[in-house]
Amino acid sequence: MLTSDEGPILFRNTMKIAAGHLDEFVEAVRRAVAFVEVHGPQLMVDVHVDEERMLAHSFQLYRNSDAIREHWRLSDPYIRGVTEHCEVERFEVYGPPDDAVREGLQPMAESGIPLTITGRTAGFARFLEDPEKL
Repeated sequence: MLTSDEGPILFRNTMKIAAGHLDEFVEAVRRAVAFVEVHGPQLMVDVHVDEERMLAHSFQLYRNSDAIREHWRLSDPYIRGVTEHCEVERFEVYGPPDDAVREGLQPMAESGIPLTITGRTAGFARFLEDPEKL
């Protein structure tokens, strides 16, 4: 079992898609996800679009804070492509980001975007285990 100070970190990003930008947003998201699937450190990325409410929810799972920093380094052009068509409405972090990641998230909070960081109480992830043990 993972303890409260180790293990994966999950990001949940809720975005409001700009009026008239749904198709462009979806295409930008698909490009970004295709890039990180090949080059990114994420263990999982999953994006859901609620077309009726023009909201998108992005879930990204990272092994640790180092992986988050690597994602930020690699993916900036793709993130900008997505944010041209939406505004972040809320950003939630689940797990134990280190101080540097918390500092990296701070500008978002300072700009008025609700940001929460919730620590782990208990949990496990089968796909994080050594595949030889499965």
